[in-house]
Amino acid sequence: MELKITRIGNSLGVILPRDLLTRLKLDKGDSVFLTETSEGYRLSPYDPAFAEQMQTARDLMRKRRNTVHELAK
Repeated sequence: MELKITRIGNSLGVILPRDLLTRLKLDKGDSVFLTETSEGYRLSPYDPAFAEQMQTARDLMRKRRNTVHELAK
């Protein structure tokens, strides 16, 4: 999909087509994250840093399952 850079006020921006916004489940005011990969760039509605933090938390809770269970009482 080719997107053109256009002037938006005093800035430059890219207009995302409605079908792309629907597939990404994005709406006005939502944030997107641009991540550099070995193949180029990836645009995603999900923060990769947050996803990594959540995975670390899941691993810790799995490792300390009994402690988490006791704290939940």
